[in-house]
Amino acid sequence: MTRWMLALVCAGGAAMASEDIADKYPQSELYDKPVEVIPHVWSAIGATAPPTYENAGHNNNLSFVVTGDGIVVINGGASVRLAAALHDEIRAVTDQPVRLVINENGQGHAMLGNAYWADLGVDILAHEDAIHEIEENGDFILQGMQGYNRDRAEGTRVAVPNLSFSDRHVVEMGEVTLEVLHLGPAHGPGDTQVWIPDWQIVIAGDIAFHERMPPIFGDTCTSCWIETFDGPFTALGATYVIPGHGHPTNMAQVTRYTSDYLKDLRAKIRAHLDAGGDLAEAYYVDQSRWQMLDTFEELATKNAGRVYEEMEWE
Repeated sequence: MTRWMLALVCAGGAAMASEDIADKYPQSELYDKPVEVIPHVWSAIGATAPPTYENAGHNNNLSFVVTGDGIVVINGGASVRLAAALHDEIRAVTDQPVRLVINENGQGHAMLGNAYWADLGVDILAHEDAIHEIEENGDFILQGMQGYNRDRAEGTRVAVPNLSFSDRHVVEMGEVTLEVLHLGPAHGPGDTQVWIPDWQIVIAGDIAFHERMPPIFGDTCTSCWIETFDGPFTALGATYVIPGHGHPTNMAQVTRYTSDYLKDLRAKIRAHLDAGGDLAEAYYVDQSRWQMLDTFEELATKNAGRVYEEMEWE
């Protein structure tokens, strides 16, 4: 284990990232250069800020696994230019070809770069619910990316994954067995985890957060998310966790800042409901315990309102 990774695994507090940090890799479309998290598993860690022109939409983690007989990429990237930049970094590490791309969900930063890989003849795998989201909302998502990314969006189009799965898809490539999993409802439709049991590492996607506040969507079931996280996700027993956003870490960290956060917010909203509180007041329940998380200002009140609307009818 590298000294860097050991420090992350043993850290007692979140390794905080700041939205004010400038692009860390200005010579590349990537926000930061990929790092080898454990042997053979690499990740280009994105900004924990919202997507902007300055970070080229690289605000999630773009990972890849070197199997000995090809590369498995996790996340297509937010544009074809971002996907190409990641491919340049892969070529600097190995001459093995990219054989599979996995989308961790149907959001833009996971799938808008698919067209780059599809044009190379690479198979693209996603959960069936993520594929449905791409088919239904892909053009709208693309327009949003074009709005902030301007010239950096040139050439990007929606490319729907050509492979799908429902619960579990096993990839055996080279010396590695990867389990592509949908463990249950969590952050959004089609949330996907890539588990490598022999190496005790999970590329978790957006089921797990620790440096930025988890976003809660209008259709997110937070009680379901907690159940999936505390149940089958925790049961994996992962030593290493690459979350959807933020630096690689361990289960204790993502538990504290994901499951514990959701439980705390639900408890605050439950108390507010029991006291007869309304939606307008719910936005301002006390979340100061979590204000150190990036995107707190953007998400805290939205999250509270959405949990209120969810729990009002429970």
